[in-house]
Amino acid sequence: MEFIALMALLMALNALAIDIMLPGLQEIGASLGVENENHRQYVISAYLIGFALAQLIYGPVSDRFGRRAPMFVGLAIYVVSSLAAILVPSFAALLALRFIQGIGSAAMRVITVSIVRDIFGGRAMAEAMSLIMMVFMVVPVLAPGTGQIVMLFGDWHLIFVFMAVMAAVIWAWMYFRLPETLHPEDVRPFTVRSVLGGFRIVLTDRVALCYTLASTFIFGALFGFINSAQQIYVGIYGLGVWFPVAFAGVAAFMALSSFVNARLVGRFGMRRLSHGALLGFLGVNAFWLLLTLVWAPHLPFAIFIVLFALSMFQFGWIGSNFNSLAMEPLGHVAGTASSVLGFMGTAGGTVLGAIIGQAFNGTALPLVMGFFVLSVIGLVFVLIAERGKLFQPHNKPV
Repeated sequence: MEFIALMALLMALNALAIDIMLPGLQEIGASLGVENENHRQYVISAYLIGFALAQLIYGPVSDRFGRRAPMFVGLAIYVVSSLAAILVPSFAALLALRFIQGIGSAAMRVITVSIVRDIFGGRAMAEAMSLIMMVFMVVPVLAPGTGQIVMLFGDWHLIFVFMAVMAAVIWAWMYFRLPETLHPEDVRPFTVRSVLGGFRIVLTDRVALCYTLASTFIFGALFGFINSAQQIYVGIYGLGVWFPVAFAGVAAFMALSSFVNARLVGRFGMRRLSHGALLGFLGVNAFWLLLTLVWAPHLPFAIFIVLFALSMFQFGWIGSNFNSLAMEPLGHVAGTASSVLGFMGTAGGTVLGAIIGQAFNGTALPLVMGFFVLSVIGLVFVLIAERGKLFQPHNKPV
């Protein structure tokens, strides 16, 4: 369980860097002279762009030099950029440092998945990833409220201090407790030919590629919500200081979903659970869109939050299983695979989320429409991956 907790917290530093910022976006905008409220979302987008691009580097590097050293470099970048953000003179400088922070955080995404794949495979990996995602999802539950509490003791700069301290603590934990997990026989040379060969292996595997593209569109919906969350909860529904509570409630559903998935995946398999969840995700989003159109311009908050929570519960069964299904055939190039798949998922999800976020027009319709359209596209890619046949249990319990 210590291994699961450490892996979860390494991945959670990424979620922390996103969600803890949400209560401070309005104050950041006021402090740094950002007049257009949609432009505050760039604090999230800049981080995600750096996070996406850097993933292409960490995978091949970790396949050559091991998992520990590149992870320590990423953690150091995360800490230094967080501390430097305290001194920013302008919004542009803050965005630059958020981009750099994302570069550091990419190590935690790519290498953590590689470490898990080094140790587990098949349904065992899906179960481990579900437990990791369960702990990981506790961060969105706590992060907005934590950001709100931190700001009681000062302004938004203290949020960056908190992130730096958390990363430094996890750095020390990993240094003393986690040995190298890369198997000697899986070490790959760090050459252009080797790296391109690894990319070719990943991109020509139909199952891995299509599940990654499906995840990209589903995560695009989630990023769209994260970009719009403060404007929807505070601007439309007037929750004010209760915004972190509403955000945490939905995240708690996602954490519960990941826990249930971890308990069931060994018995029913990744495909059965994730395919059923994807169909449920699509169904809930279709009903949500219909009611939003009927109740235009604003769906009552009680109905909005119930439908959103139901949608996100399905998401908890999709994320970890799709990731495991994409990685399953690529264990011999786990670092490179995690790098390419992570880049595609994050870069694509960031762009899609930004499109949804920038489409915010004072109503939740762009968000709900985005959820529905992206879930349909995700289903199309899963059908391509499975040659049109859902719920087929290809993997045996391990």
